[in-house]
Amino acid sequence: MTQTMKQFKNGLLDQNPTLALMLGMCPALATTTTMTDAAGMGLTTTAVLICSNFAISALRRIIPEKIRIAAFITIIAGFVTIADTLLQAFAPSLSRSLGIFIPLIVVNCIVFARAEVFAFRNGVGRSVLDGLAMGMGFLMALLVVAGVREFLSAGTLFEFRILPEAVPTLPVMAQPPGGFLALGLALAVTQAVRSKRKARSAV
Repeated sequence: MTQTMKQFKNGLLDQNPTLALMLGMCPALATTTTMTDAAGMGLTTTAVLICSNFAISALRRIIPEKIRIAAFITIIAGFVTIADTLLQAFAPSLSRSLGIFIPLIVVNCIVFARAEVFAFRNGVGRSVLDGLAMGMGFLMALLVVAGVREFLSAGTLFEFRILPEAVPTLPVMAQPPGGFLALGLALAVTQAVRSKRKARSAV
């Protein structure tokens, strides 16, 4: 398996930031009432991951070790500000819907962890791939949770009706308890798949 494929496999499954490493749980609960919101949050976080990983990796040799944390926060905050401004300009309804969770990407543990663990220790190319892989893994996790919640609570996906309006729905899935239920289900399925894969590889 090539290094690129291994990085994407890690980001999507083996080291999925939300479903395997349990990072980014707050946005996974708060921004997944609809798949539109989940996609917006996931894509924005992916863009910030890619850009911040690129910048931190490119500057890693001139960032003093003692101030690397402050440097990471400054770099990430700059890209988050750009992303937030672009959303307000070109997708105002999505920006309003996501609210405070876009600025909070600055302290998102996924973004900060990849800066510290990977980008500061690897070259630009690998760091950009890591940002893309981890971002896509986060996006996938949000879409899975949002898909379950939106389908069960409203009978829609991406706000397009799937179930006839006469079919009963579960409004609780659009509420916080529904978020915990959907996330718990996604975590359980992911862990079951990973356990089966480990058991097969051990044979």
